[in-house]
Amino acid sequence: MNPPRDPSQARPRVLIVGGGFAGLACARALRRARAEVVLVDRQNHHVFQPLLYQVATAALSPANIAAPVRGVLSRQRNCMVAMGEAERSDADACEAVINGRRVRYDYLVLAAGMRNGYFGHPEWEAHAPGLKSLNDALEIRRRILTRFEAAEFEDDDEARRAELTFVVIGGGPTGVEMAGAIQEIAALSIPRDFRRVDMRSARVVLIDSNERVLRGFHEDLSARAQRDLERMGVEVILGCRVVGLSDREVVLRRKADGECQTIASRCAIWAAGLKAESIGASLGAEADRAGRVIVEPDLSVPGHPNVFVVGDQMSDRDPETGEATPGVAQGAIQSGDFVGRLIAAELKGKAQSDRGAFRYHDKGSMATIGRARAVAEIGGMRVAGFPAWLLWSVVHILFLVGFRNKLAAISEWVWMYVSWSRGARLITGTPPRPPPPSEAEADRVY
Repeated sequence: MNPPRDPSQARPRVLIVGGGFAGLACARALRRARAEVVLVDRQNHHVFQPLLYQVATAALSPANIAAPVRGVLSRQRNCMVAMGEAERSDADACEAVINGRRVRYDYLVLAAGMRNGYFGHPEWEAHAPGLKSLNDALEIRRRILTRFEAAEFEDDDEARRAELTFVVIGGGPTGVEMAGAIQEIAALSIPRDFRRVDMRSARVVLIDSNERVLRGFHEDLSARAQRDLERMGVEVILGCRVVGLSDREVVLRRKADGECQTIASRCAIWAAGLKAESIGASLGAEADRAGRVIVEPDLSVPGHPNVFVVGDQMSDRDPETGEATPGVAQGAIQSGDFVGRLIAAELKGKAQSDRGAFRYHDKGSMATIGRARAVAEIGGMRVAGFPAWLLWSVVHILFLVGFRNKLAAISEWVWMYVSWSRGARLITGTPPRPPPPSEAEADRVY
């Protein structure tokens, strides 16, 4: 990745770490720059993360929400894509270590994003996977569908209830969308496929330590979302913190009085916390509690004007309002585009002193709860129900990368709406071996 070249003829190299929303936006903003743009990601594909939960709940296939990064940038002649793991960066030496090799740069843009954070309990990840990648989504889908399969041949009532109890931890958009989708699977999509057990008896529990779901939305929309979830059959538990997790139970502690509650469940899903990818720590810059790098108003790292952090990995404050940029797709796109344009302008001769400050423009927030149920907040307008659900669908289709993906998602959604069926109910991977039967079970003839 560092071929010998004549320094007098070399173009400045812009190294972008991460092929998510922020990384792609930055690379595209540099498409006309006289620079060598190198985009590095550990995966070879860009994932539309807002729809990962639909892969996890068998509404869409992985290929419907992903696109090869090389294909997305194939027409950008000044951009090279490399699949690799960015391990650390030496800002003083202007070098990054990728797959064990040192890579020189003139500008560095960190857009590596976030990963699941378990508040000091990394052992919980094995029992409650989060949702940040296609692999995560496929693992969650496997766990959900396997529990229905196990319940069909479980004779013990208590064990069957545990098999059919799904616990979603975290009441943000991901948690709300996941809980609603699982409830729809159990109540609407698969009951006719099973014979011995009524899958509509499944219990879906949504847990959050706050006093309302969707805390980033207006209180009226939060209340509407909770009502919709409960009308669908989801049990919402608020003001409780998870203090114990295993593959058989979730232990909660109520914040008000410290009382504990145990929920027997064979399937827990984590949507409660995130932390920044570790490469940001190698910069030696100050970070917040989640590991996000605290950046200057122009999104550069203090003391290193040629190193930028964008997207979910940055911790910034609007210079006028003091508000932080939320960790959503539009914030990542805007920050990546801002830095890309800034670098392109400097490569044309613009002075660093003229950079200006990044300003996030909130284009609205939305979350879907279930079939024809959603909430949306755009400017001062608040919408709920079918209009919000339709708006959510249109916006997500528009932001999907690739015409084929847009068409496939529309087709799947229309079919699912008409048929009440989810077509991606495939259990992939190697399922865990069931525990050996007890002596009584072994002697029983089924």
